Amino acid sequence: MFRLFWADDGGLPANDRGLAYGDGLFETIRMVEQKGVLLSRHLERMVRDAGRLGIEVSRRDLANVCVQAAQRFAGRFRGEGWILKLTLTRGSGGRGYRPAPGMEPNLLVSASPLPPMPDIAGEAVDFSKVPLSVNPVLAGIKSLNRIEQVLAAAELGPSLFEVIMADHGGNLVEGTRTNLLLRQSDGWVTPPASSLAVAGVLRQWVLERLRQQGERVSERPVAVDDVLGPDCHGLFLLNSVLGFVPVRTIAGHDLPVDGGLATIFNPLETLE
Repeated sequence: MFRLFWADDGGLPANDRGLAYGDGLFETIRMVEQKGVLLSRHLERMVRDAGRLGIEVSRRDLANVCVQAAQRFAGRFRGEGWILKLTLTRGSGGRGYRPAPGMEPNLLVSASPLPPMPDIAGEAVDFSKVPLSVNPVLAGIKSLNRIEQVLAAAELGPSLFEVIMADHGGNLVEGTRTNLLLRQSDGWVTPPASSLAVAGVLRQWVLERLRQQGERVSERPVAVDDVLGPDCHGLFLLNSVLGFVPVRTIAGHDLPVDGGLATIFNPLETLE
């Protein structure tokens, strides 16, 4: 079990290890009234990745909290929906990095309005100057350690929707808040999960859906030339809150925009 905290009641205690060391992880879920987009996948990822960090939590307990949160918050928002955020930390107390045995996790629950939706005609992005380092032990986990994304997001201006981060070898990895999916003449390409700071639930969902439809999908490193070269038939940013975002320009270079991918994902069809 965990100690439950509501952000509108004051939040986590000052000695929480998530605040002190980033010792935890989080999920951001798009809600429509009292149901969540890809909710099961979000909860399964939190349970799985918490286990990788040595934090025990049950899916049933998380699901019960989501029900409570929906009843508490849904009436405050109108229109397209709202955002439910679950922040799970190892717990409170202790000085130093070494956690005490038998710590009880803390779960912070908060809600916020749905952000503006992207332009279906495509968005402008750029390459980030901040390299992305991914520890293999932490690959894919949506942990609280997001300082590289914070620094990269500071590069965003009013004309940019996102910046794309590369690893130290120059391969494109992901945006500050999005995963990448590239369309080429012989199929789809996405960076492998082992290279990602965050392996998004929408990314996994769409890869499964494309393969079910008989599409060829390759998980391999993506070079800048793959995006700027003649075999690029479209670049998409994936985010379970924002959906599929076609890229119209990257670093001033025009890209082909294909809106067909968006037709396979309707958030309302994945509500649970």
